[in-house]
Amino acid sequence: MGYKVVVCGATGNVGREMLNILAERQFPIDEIAALASRRSLGTEVSFGDKTLKTKDLDQFDFTGWDIAFFAIGSDASKKYVPMAARAGCIAIDNSSLYRYDPDVPLVVPEVNPEAVEGYAKKNIIANPNCSTAQMVVALKPLHDRARIKRVVVSTYQSVSGAGKEGMDELWDQTKAVYNPVTEVAPSKFQKQIAFNVIPHIDSFMEDGSTKEEWKMVAETKKIVDPSIKVTATCVRVPVFVGHSEAVNVEFEEFLDEDEARDILREAPGVLVVDKREDGGYVTPIECVGDYATFVSRIRQDSTIENGLNLWIVSDNLRKGAALNAVQIAETLGTRVLKKG
Repeated sequence: MGYKVVVCGATGNVGREMLNILAERQFPIDEIAALASRRSLGTEVSFGDKTLKTKDLDQFDFTGWDIAFFAIGSDASKKYVPMAARAGCIAIDNSSLYRYDPDVPLVVPEVNPEAVEGYAKKNIIANPNCSTAQMVVALKPLHDRARIKRVVVSTYQSVSGAGKEGMDELWDQTKAVYNPVTEVAPSKFQKQIAFNVIPHIDSFMEDGSTKEEWKMVAETKKIVDPSIKVTATCVRVPVFVGHSEAVNVEFEEFLDEDEARDILREAPGVLVVDKREDGGYVTPIECVGDYATFVSRIRQDSTIENGLNLWIVSDNLRKGAALNAVQIAETLGTRVLKKG
């Protein structure tokens, strides 16, 4: 026996990826509904070897459905997630709206699977920020061994993190560089993204950090350990899919780079590719379509007593969003619902 599953935002990048991953991982489904806004009504989306026609999210009755995945942004989630939850359907929300609510679990299944059991307070589970998700998958097994004191992270985030509009803007501006007659002014991003990098993701806060950087701090504390100090600089780069991170970690205890490499090789969801030779590391283009979080360039930091440097790469549409949401549902099924 399987579940009755709803995917909200089924025509967007993350929604389509959720449908792909549900099919790929053979999540036990008896019935599935693909929902979208009225302007996308009737759009066809793929689910395995089937084609689904989208239904109107605004008119949908969640009563009798088991799990709803939401990839519709915070404003829409504010309206529709509580509707699903009140109807008895467990909502797994990809937006930032509920991540910092103490009554809503924020879950990365490789890191804190037990947290799903707290869903019952509001019938909602939050999916973390894409850049946080891949980082904590790599940090948690190291934290268990040597206790992390401080993390300094610089991200290199792809334009797909800003949705289809971000991908279109990079594509259009790149073409325009080679066709001087055409000019594509920044719209989705604050400055030209083609052949450029922009140290600005989300809005600025009073202390000079951006909301994206604050998310990495707050979410790492909630998912892994509130005592970890985190400082982040988040940068948008002209890459279509795949987020990269340069991460410096300071531990309470000494952790040898070889031991760290061995720990990460055994860690769930992590794939170590770390050869000290030309090309012996993973770049974003190589991680696209993969489930794993890749870790490379593992090395001692000689400038502090107990430090390591890591290079972490993952497909942000998968582990950073859709895959993690499906893994939450799988964990929910194994630990709580025990159906299917």
